[in-house]
Amino acid sequence: MTSLEEFPIVHEAGELEKTLEYKHPDKCTECGSIKLVHDYDIGETICENCGLVIQDVEMDEGPEWRAFTPEEKEEKTRVGMPTSYSVHDKGLSTVIDRIDRDAFGRKLPLSTRFQMHRLRRWQVRSRAYSSIDRNLAQAMTELGRLSDKVSTSDSVKEEASVIYRKALDEGIIRGRSIAAIAAASLYAACRITGTPRSLKEIADKSLVKKKDVARCYRLLLRELDMQMPNPSYLKYLTKISEMVGISGRVQADADKILKGAKENRILSGKDYRGLPAAALYIASVINNEKVTQKDLADAAGVTEVTVRNRKNDLFKNLEILYTL
Repeated sequence: MTSLEEFPIVHEAGELEKTLEYKHPDKCTECGSIKLVHDYDIGETICENCGLVIQDVEMDEGPEWRAFTPEEKEEKTRVGMPTSYSVHDKGLSTVIDRIDRDAFGRKLPLSTRFQMHRLRRWQVRSRAYSSIDRNLAQAMTELGRLSDKVSTSDSVKEEASVIYRKALDEGIIRGRSIAAIAAASLYAACRITGTPRSLKEIADKSLVKKKDVARCYRLLLRELDMQMPNPSYLKYLTKISEMVGISGRVQADADKILKGAKENRILSGKDYRGLPAAALYIASVINNEKVTQKDLADAAGVTEVTVRNRKNDLFKNLEILYTL
């Protein structure tokens, strides 16, 4: 019968100290110097005095990413998922998933599944306990759905979430539609970031009418004292060109026309969607590319009359001669 003495579990104090000293050396075993260099690229610990390689198998306890600037290092620092304003609790709460399996992929017992179901139910209740949390949960869900429908970036959605939270703090949302304020916040975020999305595009994908979204948008501008930048004609020019399928040469000529119109100061007071459509129509006629005013008007979200009037304004001011 094998005795327990053949399998010692407890080491002597001296052996344990030697083991710890080997794992984490603090001085050179050859010259006794404490000037050690830890090279994590090759996994070695080298004595700076005599050059002895003290340890050749060292674990790199640092991150797996590299950063070259302090700002990049701060951005890549991870202590959990990043906070997000587009989540009603900013992503700081615990989420219990609905996958009834453990870490090894094995199915949980029935009693454990019932317990996790109860914990999940109380977790949902605790996350949306107050009326403000319930309001934010509904609004952030609507903002996420709406931003996906109109294909906006995550930065635009974050900006819209910040605007909605400011409106909630100011008490603007009380008595008004959450969907309307959410759509108005998304349109305001598009205007601030320069994303070419019109009010009609957002209202068509929203659950409320365009008139209600426009009213809430004006309310946000007034109550939050927001100053909107002028819309970029060039971004709408690119958007309309891609929707209609216009060549790059026509788009470049339309860009020159708009720049000439800006120099002549005839852009003020005009629709930021009608002018790019009219410039594209003029450039298409000059380059003998067949594009109808109806196609341009549908892509820009305006009427054919608007495109025709803006075309006449550009033709008159820039003295562009062509044959219709």
